[in-house]
Amino acid sequence: MNNKKLVDLIKTLAIEEGFSETSIANVRLMKCSKSLPRMPLMYRPGLTIIAQGQKIGYLGDREIHYNSGHYLVQSLPLPFECETFASQDGPLLGVSIDLDPAVLMELVTGFQDDGDVIHSTYSSMSAVPMSDDMEGALIRLIQALYDPKTAKLMGQGRVREVIFAALQSPEATALKTLVMNQGRFSRISYAISGMHQQLDQEVRVEQLADDANMSVSSFHHHFKEITGSSPVQYLKRLRLLKAQMLLNQRLKNVSQIALEVGYKSVHQFSRDYKRYFGVSPTQEKRHEGAVV
Repeated sequence: MNNKKLVDLIKTLAIEEGFSETSIANVRLMKCSKSLPRMPLMYRPGLTIIAQGQKIGYLGDREIHYNSGHYLVQSLPLPFECETFASQDGPLLGVSIDLDPAVLMELVTGFQDDGDVIHSTYSSMSAVPMSDDMEGALIRLIQALYDPKTAKLMGQGRVREVIFAALQSPEATALKTLVMNQGRFSRISYAISGMHQQLDQEVRVEQLADDANMSVSSFHHHFKEITGSSPVQYLKRLRLLKAQMLLNQRLKNVSQIALEVGYKSVHQFSRDYKRYFGVSPTQEKRHEGAVV
């Protein structure tokens, strides 16, 4: 498959480094003109399409390669580590599409009406080769960004077309399972959603397990199976990644951010932050650079 047309379309629009918002909701362009070492980050649930360049994601003991002509399907907001391979002459270029739950529900329900069967196996993060249908849908989506009227009137329809193409891949099972509220995957997803809403509060694994109607041992086992980390590790990484985002906004001081992400001790927060990111929170506030 030749994705030169897709690369050329994105290259013209992706001027800034990092993620760039577009005139179509939930669609962002990606550009990175240098290789980046393995570092922690978190993507929103959605599709991350790589038109040019290479990335390797590390989730627990898994290595997930998503290169040119591939896209990442992510059904949950997972803290993971990522390595980027790019250069000034050959920048990484791509598209990020956040999943609208209402749109996803409508499309998945349509698949069910057609007799599509949801299997019990799933993966919360998978790299998928781009099909011809997916590439065509992406080209039409990016072309819409070149004309404001087309973007306004047809943009969301083009997004739906891309998601529809992704749902036809076997690796989209997790998205379907999540939407159809089936089994442990959905219960773990609900627990993760609760963690995101309670970052500044004490979160007890026992309560999360109880809310999920699971024993603590079963909850711990299935949580790690889906996310690649224990509930405690996930929560800690989530708090630190949220803190990194707040530090980069430069609107609050380190003490305020530590409290906002659930740390009672600023010193403990600083130690954990430096251990995870390799720099102190104060150094992070002075750091500039785009991460994709």
